[in-house]
Amino acid sequence: RRTDPRALGGDAMVNIPKTKRTYCKRCNKHSVHKVTQYKTGKASLYAQGKRRYDRKQSGFGGQTKPIFRKKAKTTKKIVLRLSCTDPECKAVHLHPIKRCKHFEIGGDKKGKSTSLF
Repeated sequence: RRTDPRALGGDAMVNIPKTKRTYCKRCNKHSVHKVTQYKTGKASLYAQGKRRYDRKQSGFGGQTKPIFRKKAKTTKKIVLRLSCTDPECKAVHLHPIKRCKHFEIGGDKKGKSTSLF
């Protein structure tokens, strides 16, 4: 039985600090990492799949491959890009977290002292 995602805090804002102290494989120890959000790069025109698709599409015959139209998800999984701040290291690793609608890095912390009025 599935419950309402808002009851589990699914609609809440996810706020992550700009730096995180975590393990670095290259340094082989815990160190401070700078946190940014991963973004997909621009698709290459010369990737094998794109070349094959363009070759198949060329000429007469219309659309040759299916176009996906039944999108079910309303959110994407957030991926954090952690880069080591050690000057000799600078290693980067990606850390996927759960789905959320609202996401920010380094926003104001919500403490107990914050009042509603």
